[in-house]
Amino acid sequence: MSPRRVRFPAAVDAPALADPVPSIGPVVFAVDLDGTPEHIDLSELPCPRLTRALAGALADVISSPGTMRDRNGVRYVVRRIREFVEFTAAALPAAAADLPLGDLAPDLLDAFEQKLITQYGERSKEPYLTMTYLVRLLKLVHEAHPDAFDATFHARLGFTSASAHRATKPLDAYPFPVLDALESAARDDIARIRDRILEGEKLAATGHDPRQHGWDRVENVLWYIAHHGPLTADDVSYKILRPLGGRPELNGRLHLTARDLVPLLLLLACQTGMEPESLRQLRSDCLVSPARGFVSVSYVKKRAPGSRHKAIRVSDGGSLRFPGGVIRLALRLTKRTRDLVGTDALWCDVSSHGQARAPFDGLTPWSGATREWMSRRGLDRLTDSNGERVTLDLRRVRKTVKSRQYLRVGGVLEDFASGHTQPVAAKHYADIDAHKETHEQAVEAGLEQALGAALAPPMVLSDAGGRLDDGEAALSAQEIESALSGEQDVWLASCRDFFASPFARKPGAACPVPAWGCLECPNAVFTSRHLPSLLSFLDFLERQRVEYPTAEWDARFGLAWDRIVHGVRARFSARQIATAQTIAEADGDRLLLPSSFLEVIS
Repeated sequence: MSPRRVRFPAAVDAPALADPVPSIGPVVFAVDLDGTPEHIDLSELPCPRLTRALAGALADVISSPGTMRDRNGVRYVVRRIREFVEFTAAALPAAAADLPLGDLAPDLLDAFEQKLITQYGERSKEPYLTMTYLVRLLKLVHEAHPDAFDATFHARLGFTSASAHRATKPLDAYPFPVLDALESAARDDIARIRDRILEGEKLAATGHDPRQHGWDRVENVLWYIAHHGPLTADDVSYKILRPLGGRPELNGRLHLTARDLVPLLLLLACQTGMEPESLRQLRSDCLVSPARGFVSVSYVKKRAPGSRHKAIRVSDGGSLRFPGGVIRLALRLTKRTRDLVGTDALWCDVSSHGQARAPFDGLTPWSGATREWMSRRGLDRLTDSNGERVTLDLRRVRKTVKSRQYLRVGGVLEDFASGHTQPVAAKHYADIDAHKETHEQAVEAGLEQALGAALAPPMVLSDAGGRLDDGEAALSAQEIESALSGEQDVWLASCRDFFASPFARKPGAACPVPAWGCLECPNAVFTSRHLPSLLSFLDFLERQRVEYPTAEWDARFGLAWDRIVHGVRARFSARQIATAQTIAEADGDRLLLPSSFLEVIS
């Protein structure tokens, strides 16, 4: 080797490093939906960097369990992605071919939203719905590429819409009898499932290998299932199994089936009110911290970024009336299937083809099983609040459980909000149609209570000076004597102190409303002597009904009418009222309102 010295180039002399090859996602891919593939091709769109980023986010969303499973929903989002990318290319034609994500600006999203509002109208929900999907995908792009967007665009992703009308109506709750019927049916069904599995296990323990002892005995077939897994078409022919009930029936004697999961999830939803997607994703180690008859259920709520891991404290016990007991039973009944699948998912079953699976970890359709279960149990004949037949929706089950909690705590949000914020609780669980009548009654009762607190009932005396009203204001002996004597009368009532009026602007001044205000004044005292005037005035009020619309009459005379009819007249006997009415008719014009007063109230 030559002994010559060598010199390495200095750092400044080294050639600049080439740009790293960007990580790009597919723009053409296929996803499995309900067992059939859905091909998505965005290759013809402009703005390839933006298109690839959105396509990758969409693929992540679709492949995540418990998110987007509906084929029409996927196609809807794809259509919206196309519209946004094409809008971006039209807005930035010079940069469309090589538009980096960092060049996206908040104004672009706002302009796209305005375009949607113009296209669909301000009252349409389409603009808001489109922005919801689009912002969600862009957030996923940011999570995958934290440095892709600049700070202003990232800040814009903090809210969905700048001006689009949300136009959404919260899902309503079931009537409570429907919830009770669903819960009762689910509990009964789970008991039957439990008995079926336990009986199958006992039979399997007495069986032998059917390959040596024959397939014609149930216990031998169950022995085979217990030792080799669910039967498939490769194990034995259908003709041999048909006399014993068939392959799905035999597998179901040791494993849960899809229709068995319906009552289990339904009962837990009725007992806990948990989010349906979180229920489906429970794991086998979800029960933690058991103590004193309670246990915590640990779960994940994917719709709560930043606080996805949650827990709910539920009652625990050895009965199906306790959520902890239901989960423990599910763990026991699914253990055999879970070991075959090798998963920690709580919910495992066997398909009709004999495949052990964790159905909610994939895109297994579930709506058919719920419809079949509702029909088999006769629950599809239940009627909803609108008179239509009930369909099972675990979101509405959660709404109904929340509704019952809301009514139980008297609408106090601090005691009601659980698993979500108070604004969300108020908007999505309190402000629903099922509570409309309750809210209206509460408002009416509150107004009546406030009016009662501000306006004491009229003070009414008998001819002997006894109190006929339920008020708490005290009357001195001198005030009672004055009221009975008539020396303090002011047309409709007797006044305790004409120069101590609560309506006077300064102490000691004469009452400024001696006639009209008596009906609301705490100084007023009513006796049978005032009945003719009151009845005459009441007759005047009734005649005014033809002069004014109902609403205006209520505003002008409703309170006075109510005070006379319910506060004063109701305290006297029918004989006293008849006498006073006769006197009022006899006195004629003497009891009519002064013309100056009529001018004031007209």
